[in-house]
Parts: sequence; C-alpha cells; structure tokens
Amino acid sequence: MTIESTLSTVRHEVGGFTVVWASGDGTDGQLSVRHADRILWESIPGEAFLSTSQGAPDVQESRGFFAIRDPQTPRSTTQSIDAIDSSEDGLVLQGWLDGSLRVAWRLALRALDDRQLEMVASLPDGPGDHPRLHLRFSSSPDERFFGFGEQFTHVDLKGRQIDILSQEPGIGRGVQPLTWVMNAFFGAGGDDTRSNAPVPHFVTSRCRSLALENHELSRFDLRRPDRVEVEVWSGTIRARIFAGCTPAELIEAYTRMSGRMAPLPEWIQEGAIVGMQGGTAAVREMAARLAEAEVPVSAFWLQDWVGARKTSAGWQLWWNWELDPVRYPDWDGLRDELAAGGARVMAYVNPFLVDVGEREQACQRNLFEEARQQGFLVRNAADAPYLVQNTSFSAAMVDLTHPGCRSWLKDVLRDQVLGVGVSGWMADFGEALPFDAKLHDGSDAATYHNEYPEAWAQLNREVVAEAGLEGEVAFFVRSGFTRSPGHSTLFWLGDQLTSWRAEDGIRSAVTGLLSSGFSGFSQNHSDIGGYTTTAIPGFPFKIPFLDHRRSRELLWRWIELNAFTAVFRTHEGNQPGRNYQIDGDGETLAHFARFARVYAALGAVRIRLGKEAAATGLPVVRHPWMVFPDDPQAASLAWQFMLGDALMIAPVLDPGVETVDIYLPRGQWQHLWSDTTVEVENGGWFRASSPLGAPAVFFRAGDPAGLALVAALDDAGDRAVAVGRPVLEALGSHVARP
Repeated sequence: MTIESTLSTVRHEVGGFTVVWASGDGTDGQLSVRHADRILWESIPGEAFLSTSQGAPDVQESRGFFAIRDPQTPRSTTQSIDAIDSSEDGLVLQGWLDGSLRVAWRLALRALDDRQLEMVASLPDGPGDHPRLHLRFSSSPDERFFGFGEQFTHVDLKGRQIDILSQEPGIGRGVQPLTWVMNAFFGAGGDDTRSNAPVPHFVTSRCRSLALENHELSRFDLRRPDRVEVEVWSGTIRARIFAGCTPAELIEAYTRMSGRMAPLPEWIQEGAIVGMQGGTAAVREMAARLAEAEVPVSAFWLQDWVGARKTSAGWQLWWNWELDPVRYPDWDGLRDELAAGGARVMAYVNPFLVDVGEREQACQRNLFEEARQQGFLVRNAADAPYLVQNTSFSAAMVDLTHPGCRSWLKDVLRDQVLGVGVSGWMADFGEALPFDAKLHDGSDAATYHNEYPEAWAQLNREVVAEAGLEGEVAFFVRSGFTRSPGHSTLFWLGDQLTSWRAEDGIRSAVTGLLSSGFSGFSQNHSDIGGYTTTAIPGFPFKIPFLDHRRSRELLWRWIELNAFTAVFRTHEGNQPGRNYQIDGDGETLAHFARFARVYAALGAVRIRLGKEAAATGLPVVRHPWMVFPDDPQAASLAWQFMLGDALMIAPVLDPGVETVDIYLPRGQWQHLWSDTTVEVENGGWFRASSPLGAPAVFFRAGDPAGLALVAALDDAGDRAVAVGRPVLEALGSHVARP
C-alpha cells in the first residue's frame, strides 16, 4: 500500500505540536507529529497510513466469551494526499483511497491542550456497510509496548495482536490441556490477550503514547517489528496522541482523557477484607477466630448475602438484589457486632437478573419480572429478554441505555444494598452484551458493548454520590474500558486460576497490576489465592493436568504478594471446600495475620499514593520503569513491582523456591526484613533470599515510608525472620529471567 502526493514538504504548528509532511527532493512521503523536537508519531516512509476495507462480521457470544469472524474485502492499495489546509482549529489533510473502490478520506488534527493532540480520520462521503478503517504507523524493532488496559500474560505486547473487546479472559488462557478442554466443550479457554478490561491505549519504551476514543471493536497488530497496524470497526478513527518525556508524564496526559480514580476510603487501609460465605453463624465464628489471631480486619465481604445456589461450577448466587433473611438471620445484629470490632460489611451485585420464581424460598421482590414488565432488560431479535447463559442457568442484562432502567436500578441499589448498611460491594460482570442485542435507545449493541462496562461503573458511582457517601463507600469492578477509571472506585483483576502459571495464575496477577497501571487503573488488586478451581464437582478424584486447586504454599505466597498492593482481600474461590483457606491451620492463620498487619502498617503510604493517583493518574502499584525511566534495564522488568516510588517488591511466584532474582536500580537499598543494605552503582541483578514469610522487599535507604514501616513491624514483632542464607547475592548487570 503506497502513498502519493504532489505536495512538497510542509510544516504546520498545531498548538504546541508540529505536524510535518515530508515529500520531494528524493524524500519518501511521510507524515509525522512532533512536540518539542521529539517525534511522537510517524507514518512509514512511502507507505499509506490509512486504508479501508469492508467486513462481514459474525460475532457469537457464549457465557461472556466472544468468537469473532470477520472476512474482509481487500484493503485499498493507494492513498493520495491532495490538500493540507490549516485553520485556527488545527490542520486538515484530504485525499483519496484507491483500490476496488475509490473513496475520499479526511484527517483532522487539533491540539486539545499542551499534551494532547486529537487525530480524527474519516471517510466523509460514507463508508458503506461494515467499514473497517486501518491506521498504520512506524515502530522500532526494540520498542516495547505497555498498557492496553488489564493484560494478564504479557507486560510487553510487542509481537502480539490484541483485540480490544471487553470479555471473559478465559479459563487456562494457554495452560494446556486445560485451555483445549475448555475451548472444545465450553468455548471458555480464552487466549493470552483477552481481558475483562482492555483499553485501546499504549505507552512505549520510546515514550510514545496513543489512545483511541472509539468504543467499536479495535485490533492492534504489533507482530511486525517496524510497524503498528490499527483496525477499527468503523468508518472513523478518533485517536489522541500524548506528549511527554517520561512514562509518568504520558500517564498524566492520558488520564486527562480517561479520568482519574479518587482515593479509597481510609477504612479500607486498616486491614484485610475477608471474603467468605455461609451465613450469620459462620461469619461470627470466623470473626472470633480472626480476632483471637490478632488479624486487623477492615471488612467482611459477604457475597452470598442474597443467597446461594448449587450449579455446575460450584456454588453461585441468586442474582436478585435483596437480603436473604434465612441465610443471614439477625443481619443488623451481625453488622453491629462486626462494627464494634472495627469491621464493616460489603456485599455483591452485578448487572444481571434471574427469575426467582423458580426459587423454593420466597422473595419479597422478583426484580427480573419487574424489569421485564417495564422494558428494562436487553432484548433479543424477538423483543423478548435476551437470556445470557452463565453456567447451568441463564440471566438477563439490564438495559443501561434506558433512563427509566437506570433510575429504577439505582433505587434498588440504594434501598436494598446501601439500605442494609453495607459499606461497599463487588460490582461484578459487565462484559457480556451480545452484538445482536436490541437496546432501548436504538444504539448498535456492537458499538455499545465496550461502553457497557463504563456505564455500569458510572451507575454504581452515581448511587454512591447521590447517597452522599463519596469517600466512604467503595465498589470494585472487573470489567472496564477507556473511561472506567473516572467512574470506578476500585478495580480487581477478575478470576485467576488457583495456580502458579503465568498464563492464568499468580503470575498473571502481577502482570495485570503492571499493565493496567499504564492505562489509568490506579487502584487495583487481585483475589488472594486466586478464584477458579477446575476440579470437577462430584468427582472424588483428581484428573491429572486438568485439576487446579489452591495449595497451602500458593495461598501463603499470594498473601505475601497482596500485602504490598492497593487492597488486601481474600476470596474462598468457586469451590471453597477444595481450596486451602486462610484458617486452614494455625500457621497459615498466623501468616495471614502477620501480613494483614504489614498491609495495615502501609496504610499511610497508600493514602498518600491514593491522593497522588487522583492528581496525576499514577498507579499505587507501579512498573519500575515509571519510577526509573532513565534506567535502560527497568523497562524490561516483568516480575517485580513498586509500591509508590520507594518500595521494590519481587514476590515469589514459583513453588518450592526460597530465592528470587531482583533488579535494583542505582542507589542504596535496604532489605525490609533485616538490616542489610546494598549500594548499587549502575543498577544490577541480585539473588535475594525469600523464605516463606520474607518475600524480597527493599526500600530506598533513608526513605521515610520504609523507615516507618520498619518501625511499625519492629513494634509488632513482625519483622525478624530467619532467612537461612545470605540475604543478597550479586549476579551482575544481566541475568536470564524466567
């Protein structure tokens, strides 16, 4: 695909940006965007940067997973640039795309502020049916690509192709033969780039950043070393190019667009959020056990407050948002008892409704039936409620394009969720809207699909705000898109496998934290121990290679990991009886108590970082390159992270090991669990002792946050451990990483 023009080289100032079209005098045609003499974006010399084709989409939804087929006509082969016109608003380029069809194109460039340039490419004469507009620009072979929302397998996405579509990420995601079985029988295995919360946005190691404003499905192809190909299922590409010399500056600029997350309520910082089920008596028993073990608890998250049902996946909930008084008798008394001990109560909701007419236990309200009668449910082609299969039952999604539905659902959440005295909830799901659904306002469901998670978070936020509880109540979401950070109070990383695997396990939680921070997900965390257990219910024995259950060691290491993240929350998993739990034995409970105290001791640090996130968009958990942008090794790191700008954490992510390799940038670093310090001249790799109870954590020597943490742990007797070998062994500047 070539580019043609009779225009000679021209240079235009667009706000603080410079747009250059270079042509003539032996120079191949090339368009570039610059800022302060830095090239932020450039086309490939002599090649078209825009092309178009027509698609024939076939997108099938199953349990929140999407199978995408889209055979396309051949792309246009030639792009001409016939005019470049400047105005007070910016710059407009126009020309023709030639191939099987000849269509006009238009590119408008406009400075939004000192760090954002808007780029809108369109086909003004009409794009035809199912248009696909393609944008191509250059990359260097060694350029790393970070971001794209929550990514779980790869921190650096160079060499990958990513579909930006909010959906279930999959069970296994490449862990074989589990993924094959899940795909073959349920279409649920997923792959290495699927995500609940993808975002069409990246930051590169060359400090270049671009984001799409489109909600339509987009595809970023980074498989060729010298280029990026972006495909959007639309006749218009709405993009923004961001200017900055460091990743922190680019994140600050990007989050002007995406919105920024507010600080979490301070009560969350005081201890563990304990996820459990079982009813009033079970909660009272657990609360007493945790108090005896001196576990600081900020809340009990009781997802089965609505009642539980047995399904093919284990125990799930009745999606009818009212308190189950049989499972939780004396709810008010329980809540008051927990509050007297310093703990709050959190609940669970999602945007689905099930017909509780089939439930043996009577309910006060059948929300499904109320919504059906008022036209508040997403509809199918026959104008009936569109029932989405979950496991062994189906449910209908509320139609968030319907103003009446939004008002009704907010009343439900206010009266029946906040009304029972909870201080927050999990706002689950949001990624399953089928492409062939019918919506109240006439929106195309294929376009609204990625907007639905944003609208779901926004509705929950409005419930909190309208109740006057901003900064006091928190909800956590797993689905998301570009502007979700501006609406959400907290994210969590969805349903990891209860395994050690990088594709879908404890390693994927670290990857999710690192990647999402580039896209404005400032407050994020994972389920301690993971969620998805793949033991087949009813089978008395394990099936080799398919059975994943939470082990004692995995739980211990995940506890250590999450103590240094934004939120310290447990989950029993989808099959609690087959997973090791925090009270599985006395040593495990003591380990959990100790790291809950570590988490609480870092509360002041996280409060400060939360305020910084609200002001700048920087995440609480940071990729080391965000803090050390001039360190050439920092951008390559994948299995360690920083809490703020002072603490470096390299969690143990493999079974049966008691050391980790950690990279320490230039400076003096102190080991958290001992008095060992090391002076690093130019950055280097070290092998750190990491027995159970002492993960590799270092802080910049003399840093007030690190010293305060040491003092707090010493006062509680929680710092000293037997490391059993030298704390730190130098490995040199480079080592092979797993």
